[in-house]
Amino acid sequence: MKKAGDWARRAPLLPALIFVIIVTQLPFLATLVVSFMNWNAYYPDERGFAGFDNFKRVFTDINARQAVIVTILLTVACVLISLILGLLIAMLLDRKFRGRGAVRTLMITPFLIVPVAAALLWKHALYNPEYGLFNGVLTWLFGKDAPQPDWISMAPLWSIIFAIVWQWTPFMMLILLAGLQSRPLDVVEAARIDGANGWQIFRNMTLPHLRQYIELSALLGAIYIVQNFDHVFTITSGGLGTANLPYFIYETFYTAQDYGRASAAGVIVVIGTIIIATLALRTVFSLFKEESR
Repeated sequence: MKKAGDWARRAPLLPALIFVIIVTQLPFLATLVVSFMNWNAYYPDERGFAGFDNFKRVFTDINARQAVIVTILLTVACVLISLILGLLIAMLLDRKFRGRGAVRTLMITPFLIVPVAAALLWKHALYNPEYGLFNGVLTWLFGKDAPQPDWISMAPLWSIIFAIVWQWTPFMMLILLAGLQSRPLDVVEAARIDGANGWQIFRNMTLPHLRQYIELSALLGAIYIVQNFDHVFTITSGGLGTANLPYFIYETFYTAQDYGRASAAGVIVVIGTIIIATLALRTVFSLFKEESR
């Protein structure tokens, strides 16, 4: 009877579980199978089992290694800058002032924009050397003789980083703001009464309390930024040394038509993402345990 009751409670979840398996797990299994095959659309007669050759080619390919380096630089820079800005904004929004709710809503807005639309906004409305906002500000400040730099050509990787940071800072801010609001305010007030200044309270009380929230923000941000394709494709089209792993996979699959090598690179990205996600879940569970105490 107990087993029948358990199945009765779980039965409504089966359609959703089956849907998730079909949509996510079956394509990944197909990708895993193709990653062990020598499958290039330009050479259909040479299709066959390749073992780990595709993985070896990914790790020994100069373009793949460069894509890995760009992915690491992009992820680390975006996560660190977004965390610092998110922490500063969260500390400002943690104070009470008139219109705080409206300001919080406005601060979240960049995170709600579709990534491709956000990338197009930065590429054309801000970076464009002829009618972009940045060059317009330079003209307004220094007159008609002001320099009109091509921002994307001058700093291609930083152009992508700033666009991603603009969109991900609100996400970091939300998590860190939740951490700030869970502080024991009575302890903070007691520290102020004892003569502790703002910096001492932040360094010795606020920052240790936010440690797990910072870890969670960094891990979740890294999961998504590692897979970022929209900004690289839209702003630079992978040129000027900005091709990351997702763009490398795209080029390998659609341009080189090398399905086996592209699948192997995709499997490597998935494994790396799973490792990061596992660390993120551990952080989440540790936060839940602390909240339940």
